[in-house]
Amino acid sequence: MAENDKDQERTEQATPKRKEEARRKGQTAKSREIPSVAVLGISLILLYFYGSGMTEQLMDLMVSAFRLSGDTLVDRGNFIRILTDFAFRSFSIMFLFFVSVLAAGILANVVQVGFMITTEAVAPKFSKLDPIKGLGRLFSLQALVEFLKSLLKLGIVGTAAWLMVHRELGGIFPLVRQSTGQILVYIAGVSFRIMLVTTLVLVLLALLDYMYQRWEYEKSLRMTRQEVKEEFKQTEGDPLIKSRIRRLQREIARRRMMAAVPKADVIITNPDHLAVAIRYDPRGFAPVVIAKGAGFIAEKIKDLGRRHGIPLVENKPVAQLLYKTVNVNQYIPENLYRAVAEILAYVYSLKQRNPFGV
Repeated sequence: MAENDKDQERTEQATPKRKEEARRKGQTAKSREIPSVAVLGISLILLYFYGSGMTEQLMDLMVSAFRLSGDTLVDRGNFIRILTDFAFRSFSIMFLFFVSVLAAGILANVVQVGFMITTEAVAPKFSKLDPIKGLGRLFSLQALVEFLKSLLKLGIVGTAAWLMVHRELGGIFPLVRQSTGQILVYIAGVSFRIMLVTTLVLVLLALLDYMYQRWEYEKSLRMTRQEVKEEFKQTEGDPLIKSRIRRLQREIARRRMMAAVPKADVIITNPDHLAVAIRYDPRGFAPVVIAKGAGFIAEKIKDLGRRHGIPLVENKPVAQLLYKTVNVNQYIPENLYRAVAEILAYVYSLKQRNPFGV
């Protein structure tokens, strides 16, 4: 069976169960470029809106640190205190930046694969220590594709950055007559524009990479027809076994129905093809169909009726309506009350019995 599965082409889409199993193992369609782009994008946004403020705070911190270093006796205790204070103030200034970058990276992954916690992806596997398999993965088709993608990304991003730098070359020479502050402002502006264009290019590449990863993921999960059949058997049960169970259930229900025939008050026939056994309990709501059948089953019902002295009444319209519209152990419908009452009255007159037991 396994050899047949290998020979078959994987042409069937992955079932929900197959996808769920892959997800539990940490196998999802995910692009590593999207978190990188998200981190770069949020960094640009923060630098645009808060860059100048953070720069001023960091410069003030450096100035105060240099001043403090000239006025403070440097020993072990002072050094640790100054270093701790400097680190805490630096972290306070960069706190929003750090948190935003961390949140962007996490959110980029959640958007791609949803919230997922699994340990199988990081669980140690001794098969990964096999050098032969390691070389196989290193020189596999997937590794080659990833290498070509990296080269393509580097070329596209490098070209976009070079075009931006080439565009700004004309503004470099006048900087010799500018102050240091103006030069720094110019460099910051050019750097920001280069990073902005680079980020936009990376966004486009990340979207294309995600589409490719999605296609590759769906392709890797494809199944053979035999695998789909085997999974269906595991989840829904073997069709042959289910068919046998249904057959046994029908047989048991038929035996119970036949056991109830001797309790009938009358059997209404077609006359040859249908037979419906009716029982009426004066304490009940209405007469009940306790057995019915067609063909061979109808003959067995009639034969049981004859052996137990149950009257057989031929009434084609009533027999057909009861057979088609009323299930076993159900009350007859209201539109048949009159017809069935007349039949029961006729039967009781033959038996000379009061139907209400009084």
